[in-house]
Amino acid sequence: MALRNLVLALCLGAAAAFAPAARPARSTTAVSALKDMPGAMPPVGVFDPWGLAEGGNEETLLWYRAAELKHSRVAMLATAGWLTNAYGISFPGDLSYGQPFSSLSHLPHEAWDAVPYLGKVQMLVTIGVIEFVSETRKPHAMKGGPMGLQFDPLGLAKNMTPEQLRQRQNRELANGRLAMIGIMSFFSASEIAGSVPALPTPY
Repeated sequence: MALRNLVLALCLGAAAAFAPAARPARSTTAVSALKDMPGAMPPVGVFDPWGLAEGGNEETLLWYRAAELKHSRVAMLATAGWLTNAYGISFPGDLSYGQPFSSLSHLPHEAWDAVPYLGKVQMLVTIGVIEFVSETRKPHAMKGGPMGLQFDPLGLAKNMTPEQLRQRQNRELANGRLAMIGIMSFFSASEIAGSVPALPTPY
């Protein structure tokens, strides 16, 4: 539990470290720019019930969108991983000496607790390196560069029209938003009985 709280604190700290200062003087321009960014799609369009777009400028919005994309990708991986583990699918071989992957609990948070300390360190360091690399690439996302750490080894995006690329970006963000709701539901169902009626407890 302590390590889980530490991980959460590190994630929040990393987000705060890269957060841009809000400059409300250009809020009208920023709100207009939000309507033209990937992610503003029907039926909701621009969804900003708290008016966050009004508290910054275009760079602030680009940072928000890049952060949303990163969280979307993490949530999609987490959702797929949770389902894989929950249905008893595991890697062959050992997680560590004498501890096979198949011995881990089907509940992901319990499986995480069973990972050796150095294994957790390796995963956290890997995440940190990915985050560092994504923030040092030029041009930065806040300067109009690619959103998040782009992974396109086949160069598919280069052969797309602007309309096709926008469609793919919208799909990724839509799926990521759904995955964020999904992974939150999984955690809730596994910890609080009856909190998600559609899911069994523990899930």
